[in-house]
Amino acid sequence: MAFETYIARRYFGSGRFFISVSTWITMAGVMLGVAVVCFVMSMHNGFESEIRSRLLGTTSHISIFSLQEPYISDYWELIDTIESVEQVVAASPFVYYKAAVSSASAGDGIIIRGIDLEKEKQTSDIAGSIRSGKYSFAPDISDGDTIPGILLGSGLASQLSVYPGDPVVLYSLRGEELRRNIRPRVAKFQVSGVFESGMYEFDGQLAYISLEEAQKLFKTGDAVTAVHLKLEDIYQAENVSVQIDSMLGYHYDVVPWNVLHRNLFSWIAIEKKVLFLGFSLIVLVAAFSVISTLVMLTMEKREEIGILKTMGTTPASIRRIFVYKGLLIAAIGVAGGWLLALAAGFAQNQWHLVSLPPDIYFISYLPIDSHLLDFVLVGLVTVTVCFLAALYPADRASRLSVIDVLRK
Repeated sequence: MAFETYIARRYFGSGRFFISVSTWITMAGVMLGVAVVCFVMSMHNGFESEIRSRLLGTTSHISIFSLQEPYISDYWELIDTIESVEQVVAASPFVYYKAAVSSASAGDGIIIRGIDLEKEKQTSDIAGSIRSGKYSFAPDISDGDTIPGILLGSGLASQLSVYPGDPVVLYSLRGEELRRNIRPRVAKFQVSGVFESGMYEFDGQLAYISLEEAQKLFKTGDAVTAVHLKLEDIYQAENVSVQIDSMLGYHYDVVPWNVLHRNLFSWIAIEKKVLFLGFSLIVLVAAFSVISTLVMLTMEKREEIGILKTMGTTPASIRRIFVYKGLLIAAIGVAGGWLLALAAGFAQNQWHLVSLPPDIYFISYLPIDSHLLDFVLVGLVTVTVCFLAALYPADRASRLSVIDVLRK
């Protein structure tokens, strides 16, 4: 053990009662500051992860649109080509357009997505999001009429006051020329299931019908709006999209999820940086406490510093003793803060201590997702701040005059 480290450790627990208590309070301040910053970062990570999983569970990882035409006509050939690409799990076509919906008691404007049930099941989580009814478009045959099924979001179903088995009517003007006395196309459906994706915008405005019914309702012919696909690793979306774009001869607009939702995830990334900088002020406040504690220690240990200098200890060694004590406070505070943040995160995920109104935040509790890199970054910043805070009192201690100390 180095001489300076040994003295720093002896100084850590020695001293008058006030200075000893001040040291432990300073260490507790550093610990709480680190814990708060790590917990806030983990909270933000959990919130971001929850948004990503629920959003991509509905929109998938890469979407492919036609560049020249409004629709993609050779979509089955396109899907066969895409599914041969490494990292691609599955691809599915869909028709996407706006329509009006009405029930016996209410009506609204919504988004209709026409899908192939089996293909969509491989690329999104809608099948697993069914809360009542079933994941099916099986038609209901009554009084000679064949009524196809429709899947409604939970918010939309609540607004229309409908349940599985109830009828709804869709209205569309897509493909019609706007002229006098024009009438919308009308199609009757029966609610076969109600899904809850967890995203308020989707649950309140989105409905699914079969691909064939959507093509008839919107007069697209045997064509689709786009094709979306699921990957083995969502973070390879940009690389895979470039590969697919090159394979297709740059005739399509291949958009990965982080570009399609760029505004949302850019805002989340900026928010995370702002939160880190804001809550790092807590660590800066703890650093001032480190300065005051070491300055008081310097005043108390004047005689001992004088004795050390008469024994041949250099000013650089005296400086290192006080810097080491500041770093020791930082190290214990960082380790304790990490453990405290991990314990708080575990308790929150396990027992949902902090709840949220799901109609506003789309989740019922605050999820925590701890990342090692965030913890290491917070630790490095804290140790650096405490090191800088220890420089002034350490330099002051090293400048003490032996003659002045011995005279007093």
